[in-house]
Amino acid sequence: MLADFHPVNVHDFGVEVEYRDNGEQVVRCPRPLDDYAVRITDRLEYWADKTPDAIFVAQRNEEGEWEKLTYRETLERVTSIAAWLLDKNLSAERPVMCLSGNSIEHLLLALGSQYIGVPYSPISTAYSLISTDYGKLRHVFDLLTPGLVFVDNLGPFRDAIDAVIPADLPLVAVSKEHGDDGLKNPVTLFSELLDTPACAAADAARDATNGDTIAKFMFTSGSTGMPKAVINTQRMICANQVMMNSLMEFLQEEPPVLVDWLPWNHTFGGNHNIGIALYNGGSLYIDHGKPTHKAFGVTLKNLTDVAPTVYFNVPKGYELLVKELRAHPEVAKKFFSRLQLMHFAAAGLSQHIWDAIDELAIEHTGKKVPMITGLGATETAPAALFASIVECASGVIGTPLPGIELKLVPNGDKMEARVRGSSVTPGYWRAEEQTAKAFDEEGFYCLGDAVKYIDPEKPGRGFRFDGRVSEDFKLDTGTWVSVGTLRAHIIHFFAPYIQDVVIAGHDRDYVSAMVFADIGHCRKLIHDGDQLSDLEVLRSPRVRETFQRLLNEMAETATGSSTCIRRLRFLEEAPSIDLNEVTDKGSINQRAVLKNRDALVKDLYSEQPSDEVMILSR
Repeated sequence: MLADFHPVNVHDFGVEVEYRDNGEQVVRCPRPLDDYAVRITDRLEYWADKTPDAIFVAQRNEEGEWEKLTYRETLERVTSIAAWLLDKNLSAERPVMCLSGNSIEHLLLALGSQYIGVPYSPISTAYSLISTDYGKLRHVFDLLTPGLVFVDNLGPFRDAIDAVIPADLPLVAVSKEHGDDGLKNPVTLFSELLDTPACAAADAARDATNGDTIAKFMFTSGSTGMPKAVINTQRMICANQVMMNSLMEFLQEEPPVLVDWLPWNHTFGGNHNIGIALYNGGSLYIDHGKPTHKAFGVTLKNLTDVAPTVYFNVPKGYELLVKELRAHPEVAKKFFSRLQLMHFAAAGLSQHIWDAIDELAIEHTGKKVPMITGLGATETAPAALFASIVECASGVIGTPLPGIELKLVPNGDKMEARVRGSSVTPGYWRAEEQTAKAFDEEGFYCLGDAVKYIDPEKPGRGFRFDGRVSEDFKLDTGTWVSVGTLRAHIIHFFAPYIQDVVIAGHDRDYVSAMVFADIGHCRKLIHDGDQLSDLEVLRSPRVRETFQRLLNEMAETATGSSTCIRRLRFLEEAPSIDLNEVTDKGSINQRAVLKNRDALVKDLYSEQPSDEVMILSR
């Protein structure tokens, strides 16, 4: 099967399994973990010495041209910033807080903070720019008590600053653009930081740091409650990079090139992808596009300029990529020209999208380019398991990385996953009770996920994701409903017409579904659909007939009451970030949606439901 793929140095180490008398299992990688750097900035210094003129990071400037920094230039700027920060009374109790998104300036400030042992915390821009009550921003501010706040441009963040940031707290901004009118906070332009001479005191502060030094506070997505501040130490970040390098050895053979949009307030973009570039002397081209129809043109332009060697995205991003690469074969040829590996995370990749990517790769290169995925969390820095090239499929999460122990604990009819290793967080900042609940008596972090073997007789083949333990519920018959598994099945069966789905039925006698439809694809079902509003699309006979047909067809595949959807309705109002229904990365908080839309749930289970409810036709 590997003959179908372009050759790439990615290993499959297999597993060792310890079977316990109580039904638990501990699964390990037989390969030991190699040595790793003390701190991530050590790698910046290493490459600034070894390949000083190699490009480390690039972004487009206002004229649309690539602004690039070499490793030497990056280190010079980082040490200047570190020197400026030294006398600002910053510490773990008063960290640096970044409100704005990915940028060279953001990255330089982050590395400058970490250079002298001051943690920094990247905050979702949605908390400042989308939220209307600033509830989550206020929550993270009160938890962190930052000593300095950074924004790229004061203007767009002014309302959030006025609402949440105390008047005496200093700000650093790349640009003011009239955002400082009437502002009571002291503001320093970022350029002033770069003009500060490097000093021996900053180097001494660096030497005083170690693997236990807090590098970042990374906030959880808040999919089950208010975001928690996950402590990310230097050891976690560096160890995790070496874990991945052991598996993906090609990263060490040739400096990787990334064209990447993934937000740095999430561990996928902020730890995984930045780390892969920096740890291996690679180049990170910051992509200011996003996986939306409106913003993907920016990504396409960037991929026209720069051919990545490794590519990371979420499933929606790959869906849009397929569409654009089909329409622009010259970009497709460039995209695949030196691509060695692709990776997806955050959700399952639909098989028809996967097949289309394979077809494009074969068309332009003669072979498939490997696609892999795995399992990780903000608390694991993030990678814990990775799938092999041969076994990788949507839902497959693979085997533990070197240095990771995976503990399987019986939980009902499932096996709950817990992990332990040097890349696992010591806990949540200023949250002793939450930290205590997150770890078991042996120090394993409780992921909250369930997993199952692809083949119990061949454990080396790895694991499949088996849903979130905390989301599962029982029908009134006592039958368990696996929400994660059922949700993925519904999205796959109704593809491409569903964006997300919320499962209802706790203590009821059957399962129902509330759907956030993909309006764009639903619109294509209707003649002249472009002339209709979103609400008119959802209520059109053609769309309802399509969903009714698929509801009936899916029931024919059901294996029992726990996998049969008997009623379905559209959710016509988008999920609210202020009501905690959706995280900034788009993950749905099932419990919050069910609670906030209780009247719609009651309608689903009414003896005489409204016309909005579609009922299974047997």
